[in-house]
Amino acid sequence: MLIVGGGPCGLMLANELGRRGVSVALVDQKPSTAFNPQANATQARTMEHFRRLGFAQEIRSLGLPTNFPTDVAYFTRYARHELARFRLPSAGEATERIKRLSGSWSAAELPHRVSQKFVEQVLRRHAEGLPSVSINFGWRLVRFSQRGHAVEALIERVADGRTRTVNASYLIGADGPRSTVRQALGIDYVGDQKTLRDFFGGRMHAIYLRAPDFYRVVPHPPAWMNVTFNRERRAFMAAVDGKSEFAFHTQLRPHENEHEITDGRAAAMFRAAVGAALDLEILSRGTWTAGFALVAERFQRGRVFIAGDAAHLFTPTGGLGYNTAVEDAVNLGWKLASVVRGHSGAGLLDSYEAERQPIAVRNTRFAKAFADSIGNFTPVPEIEDDTSAGESARRHAGEYLAAHGKAEFDIPGITFGGRYDGSPIVIDDRTAPPCDEANVYVPCAKPGGRAPHVWLTDETSLYDRFGFEWTLLRLCSKTKAQNLVAAAAAAGIDLKVLDLSIDGVRDIYGADLVLVRPDQIVAWRANAVHDPNAILSRVLGLHTGVSSDYATATESGNSLSG
Repeated sequence: MLIVGGGPCGLMLANELGRRGVSVALVDQKPSTAFNPQANATQARTMEHFRRLGFAQEIRSLGLPTNFPTDVAYFTRYARHELARFRLPSAGEATERIKRLSGSWSAAELPHRVSQKFVEQVLRRHAEGLPSVSINFGWRLVRFSQRGHAVEALIERVADGRTRTVNASYLIGADGPRSTVRQALGIDYVGDQKTLRDFFGGRMHAIYLRAPDFYRVVPHPPAWMNVTFNRERRAFMAAVDGKSEFAFHTQLRPHENEHEITDGRAAAMFRAAVGAALDLEILSRGTWTAGFALVAERFQRGRVFIAGDAAHLFTPTGGLGYNTAVEDAVNLGWKLASVVRGHSGAGLLDSYEAERQPIAVRNTRFAKAFADSIGNFTPVPEIEDDTSAGESARRHAGEYLAAHGKAEFDIPGITFGGRYDGSPIVIDDRTAPPCDEANVYVPCAKPGGRAPHVWLTDETSLYDRFGFEWTLLRLCSKTKAQNLVAAAAAAGIDLKVLDLSIDGVRDIYGADLVLVRPDQIVAWRANAVHDPNAILSRVLGLHTGVSSDYATATESGNSLSG
């Protein structure tokens, strides 16, 4: 297996495949994982997947200090008027609070506010610890072709131009918005391009900086996300380490030419957002475009797939791009492994696009709505005046921004409510799905959605008891399921049977038997097993016919060093 791209999506996919013993080579032309903070919000569902892989607590210990508030705060300028604040728990509080929550926030993990640069380091370290995985930064994909039952790729070492040919059963392009893989496949994005707004629409300048005196100069309590609301310098800024490092992004005004921005002018932009003079060190900076809501028209051609930013491009409101990318990797990882190991047919891989493309469309739509909400709400001229009119303007803005903050950052419906209804590998039970709302999640075991979560003890999540591959929940001890267990064993499927007799769980799941996929999605539920082979054939993609090509595909040389 060849993965192109060493960001969160590619590295997560390497972990998913490597944990299943699949031979993987990952290449990325960068010298190492990200230096810039980039994405800064790891959603709860992503944290649940990190928990499944065993390193959620490791990631939760990174970034901000454990007692640092992860609030979202809005200001005219950081050192002047605070307009609104949406309070959120610190990392330390989140670990305990999640055990007492239910309803929309019935989950194994709460979100964590940590810069992507730290997450990538953990993902890389764990991937490199897997014997079947080779992580190769400093290598780039030159070209590839699909030949019969394999993909032949030419890769090049950036440092010296040395080339090597790699033969792999599949190639996955997780290589970002300018994806070499997507462009070589002739796949275009479709959707909204470069929507212009007063904020979060058009050219943005990003500055990764160090300002040791920021918390001395600013009179307000610390926050993870800091947003300015004035007519001169609109910006958002994430705290990176809770001490002195920040990821600052400001909207360029129509008269500002990105090519004329010097370090001095960039520093002036930051000071204008602060509203006070202070020393700072610019660690890196660059310009990017906000306003995208794009999804690739295809996610697969033959033995080549795209995922992450190569498949969908977001404006970062809601923090949905990176988290959608991680779920792409989770979805594709178990399917590729199942096919390569001969447990599934080609139809299983066809389900990747069928399941993930609608989710990408859904999530970019939510992100666009958040961007419209904040970006099209513009400050009035008197917003910073020390007058009664200014005070009234700030009160009005604060009410609006407080409601917006809750709408954008309290999103269990988006986080947990994505569904794969209509998937060719989900057995629909013809019950109605819950409404798809951003801020409300209704736990539901209808096949196609995330398995509802419950705490079994103060420390043990139901998800901790699931098997790494397939799980059969048996919620009534009298219900027979030996025929399904035997059929799975005969097919070589790793199926864990989990018997539970906890009050209320049967009511939540709505059936005696529930088959849960490796990605914790419900594939089937019923009160009896009538045709176990038909069930397995459907959920494993065998109903389209088994192809021995997939079962016998091999990778050639997963190490590129030397």
